[in-house]
Amino acid sequence: MARKMLIDGEKGNPNGEETHYDFDLFVIGAGSGGVRASRFSAQYGAKVGICELPFHPVSSEVIGGVGGTCVIRGCVPKKILVYGASFGPELQDARNFGWELNERIDFDWKKLLHKKTEEILRLNGIYKRLLANSGVKLYEGEGKVVGPNEVEVTQLDGTKISYSAKHILIATGSRAQRLPIPGQELAITSDEALSLEELPKRAVVLGAGYIAVEFASIWRGMGATVDLFYRKELPLRGFDDEMRAVVARNLEGRGINLHPSTNLTELVRTEDGIKVRTDHGEELTADVVLFATGRAPNTKRLNLEAVGVELDKIGAVKVDEYSQTNIPSIWAIGDATNRMNLTPVALMEGGYFAKTVFGGEPIKPDHTNVPCAVFCIPPLSVVGLSEEQATEQANGDVLVFTSTFNPMKNTISGRQEKTFMKLVVDSETDKVLGASMCGPDAPEIMQGIAIALKCGATKAQFDSTVGIHPSSAEEFVTLRSVTRRIAAGKPKTNL
Repeated sequence: MARKMLIDGEKGNPNGEETHYDFDLFVIGAGSGGVRASRFSAQYGAKVGICELPFHPVSSEVIGGVGGTCVIRGCVPKKILVYGASFGPELQDARNFGWELNERIDFDWKKLLHKKTEEILRLNGIYKRLLANSGVKLYEGEGKVVGPNEVEVTQLDGTKISYSAKHILIATGSRAQRLPIPGQELAITSDEALSLEELPKRAVVLGAGYIAVEFASIWRGMGATVDLFYRKELPLRGFDDEMRAVVARNLEGRGINLHPSTNLTELVRTEDGIKVRTDHGEELTADVVLFATGRAPNTKRLNLEAVGVELDKIGAVKVDEYSQTNIPSIWAIGDATNRMNLTPVALMEGGYFAKTVFGGEPIKPDHTNVPCAVFCIPPLSVVGLSEEQATEQANGDVLVFTSTFNPMKNTISGRQEKTFMKLVVDSETDKVLGASMCGPDAPEIMQGIAIALKCGATKAQFDSTVGIHPSSAEEFVTLRSVTRRIAAGKPKTNL
């Protein structure tokens, strides 16, 4: 999109007169990206306002909370539950390390839920203080755009107040979607799953992404019977196929019932729970059915199209490389743009927006070599290209290095679950194009590997690095033998 970039200090008035605005920047949405953009812009000297819906653990069109999805009903509470779910198997493993435990080990779901809620309330307060300490004015209510330089905030009592701003930033994130099938109202999304009053004994999960495999792991770790349904042959579409197979094997090994190439067709309330019907004619009954079938940009109520902002077919805000829309005064970051929907990416985009508009240093967010993690049990973490992506993009042949081993802890505990590691290398340049790991501590290890890839590390540099012993991480610097060599341009699979 070719357009004029309006940055701080320029006059938006064609007559050369400085226009007065209530704010230099008004942000709609106080999630991770919106708060980062607001604070950094204020640090550059901008007068900043931000609005956010009132707090509640379960979001809707009229409730949300400062901190956004990640803090209140996403990454943070999810990780707390993952920790909680991990203790059950860990306690079992502890027996072979000499710990004498009673046969009956009780788990108090409501206690964990209470501690989780305490933590998200604490973080909600921290985010509010961060804004206040940066001089950002916070308004509680629903914001919408009513002009290129005007925002209307509907306050909690229903009154509407308009504010003018030289720049408007959309940072409203995304919302969970439901599958349109009969009985869909009986299902829950990840919002409700993080706040269930009772721990389900029988859970059905529909979906194959992060949320699906993570909640399957959480509930199984807490003792529930879990059935995971997904449309493809393997979960986690978009990840390296070999790593997807490893995750599927681990999920089954932990006792999760996998139903590949299967969709749900109907949910029916019965005296015994929720009857689930599939497109294969199967029926089973569950206490909870989770729809983890994707998220959509949260833009419907922002009035964007009415003021000329271009959206794509799913409602994502179209932006250029600098996060600017086709309206020069309106910008957007994070999940609302549907570029790379990860909290740290929204943080990067928010910081770069502030630097571009108010710091006098235009900078494009870099979405290459962004590490990520799926917090299933054990976790998967990756950075860079998958094997399939590398074979499509590399100039030369692709060298694949892999290692499968029993972690030292498992050799004592007796748990039959192997760690799998992988490096993908360009044979012509020796550059490491991608790294993947599924096993304990994978995200902690992959963060360091991501720095190496960001610096353009070669396989020779990995090989010349001394490992930390004994550790799983050292395997990444001791992969000497090529597992396979793949000719560039091999078509991608569709598992």
